[in-house]
Amino acid sequence: MDKFKFWDFGIVDFIDVFLVAILLYYVYKLVKGTVAINIFIGIIIIYSVWKLTDFLNMHMLHNIFDGFMKVGIIALIVVFQPEIRKFLLMVGSTNLSGRGKLFSKMKFLKSDAETEIDVDAIITACNKMGTTQTGALIVLERNNSLDFLTGTGDEMNIAVTQPIIESIFFKNSPLHDGAIIIENNIVKATRVILPVNNEKNIPNRFGLRHRAAVGITEKTDAVAIVVSEETGQISYIKNGEFIIYNNINELTEMIKKDLV
Repeated sequence: MDKFKFWDFGIVDFIDVFLVAILLYYVYKLVKGTVAINIFIGIIIIYSVWKLTDFLNMHMLHNIFDGFMKVGIIALIVVFQPEIRKFLLMVGSTNLSGRGKLFSKMKFLKSDAETEIDVDAIITACNKMGTTQTGALIVLERNNSLDFLTGTGDEMNIAVTQPIIESIFFKNSPLHDGAIIIENNIVKATRVILPVNNEKNIPNRFGLRHRAAVGITEKTDAVAIVVSEETGQISYIKNGEFIIYNNINELTEMIKKDLV
């Protein structure tokens, strides 16, 4: 009955459990809202049953699950290829110096100095640009650092306001081409060149701005807002997918929720 001795629990065991909990939390955040979430939950269930059968000495059933777990890693790499790529990009693009250090990217450790993004000002500007069919591509940074993209454009340090957003994308402005990246209510870069997605089937009515928005939201956890130059329609893109909304107020609340 040695397996039932739970009192031998030291500080190293506590740290081990704590780190595993954090890892599972961020893996869950990575796949939340995608089709991979159901696969992730299924894996947790199978792993739990595998450990339970070992704990209860159910040898036959345990051997079946054990065989699955040994070869399942190959299947996981194939199934979770986009998520694994996003996770590795998140790790590789994290700035470990200054205010961009790893722990500042964790929402529950955010400092009070970090300012929430003014979503109302952004959506109001997008709505106004839509009426004049002014094209725009706005990327809102979340946990994954986008510093690796700022070098493709012009680095800025401008507080987000409605007039600033409109002036950047004004058709005669030298900054209107490309995307802008916003972090902590600061426009950190303009004229940014984003990776364009050419693999996913996107309707022909959507242009390069939409493909770029799909590309960056697939590769990172950022969200993107696109104003079509042809129709003036505002598109919201997350995890490489177009998010449906009924009105501007619903879109605003949706983005605020996703940025929490």
